[in-house]
Amino acid sequence: MSKIIVVTGAGGVLCSTLAVALSKQGHKIALLDLNLEAAQEVAAKINKNGGTAIGVKANVLEKESLEAAKKEVNSAFGLCDILVNGAGGNHPLGTTSNPFFQQEDLSSTVEGFKTFFDLDPKGIEFVFNLNFIGTLLPTQIFAKDMVGKKGCSILNISSMNAYTPLTKIPAYSGAKAAVSNFTQWLAVHFSKVGIRVNALAPGFFLTEQNRTLLTNEDGSLTQRGQQIIDQTPMGRYGEPEDLISTTLYLCDEASSFVTGVVIPIDGGFSAYSGV
Repeated sequence: MSKIIVVTGAGGVLCSTLAVALSKQGHKIALLDLNLEAAQEVAAKINKNGGTAIGVKANVLEKESLEAAKKEVNSAFGLCDILVNGAGGNHPLGTTSNPFFQQEDLSSTVEGFKTFFDLDPKGIEFVFNLNFIGTLLPTQIFAKDMVGKKGCSILNISSMNAYTPLTKIPAYSGAKAAVSNFTQWLAVHFSKVGIRVNALAPGFFLTEQNRTLLTNEDGSLTQRGQQIIDQTPMGRYGEPEDLISTTLYLCDEASSFVTGVVIPIDGGFSAYSGV
């Protein structure tokens, strides 16, 4: 049965791939993104290939923007059946320069150098808002459509950072841990009205946000990029397509008794102790 699926952060590499895959199952896709042009570009691709999609401008941190987006989706397609909360990201102001603190770091004169003591509360707040509040608010708006219906679910996007925090990015790690925790809380909260809530926890995928951190201009790996590969038993970065099968499963009635789970898709990263 065709579902009406809302995807936030739909202009990005990962969520656009998921949106296209869901459209191929016959679902109607509403692609929400702060960048309307990016969302419309993905919608055009889906429609060109025989699917049904619209691009909608939405700010996941503003209820008024989300309410307007909901009206547009409801008018075009009807009530939302499935929500994919894909908006998220990091910020340099919530990131330390080095993975480990050394006493001499306090006297560093390098421009832009940041220790834990230099982290900007506003940068950390931005990251927490984008990842956690940016998951909570769309859920508040679109989950209302699901109440009283069968076959509805919510899919959040967490991260490997939620299990064990990576060095240098405390804000992002903490925010994604909050998303995982919220996924479990909401699964229990909505269990009596039949709305399932689950999450993906992607490992390391090359995106526009992290490409400069993990690869050099010539395409070779940076030190951090190589460190990640060395800690990933399957020895590679994930491809966006690696997320598709789990997404389809969690959005399908085949997983009707599955709720409150956060599934790692990480090439074994979370299972590897390093020795």
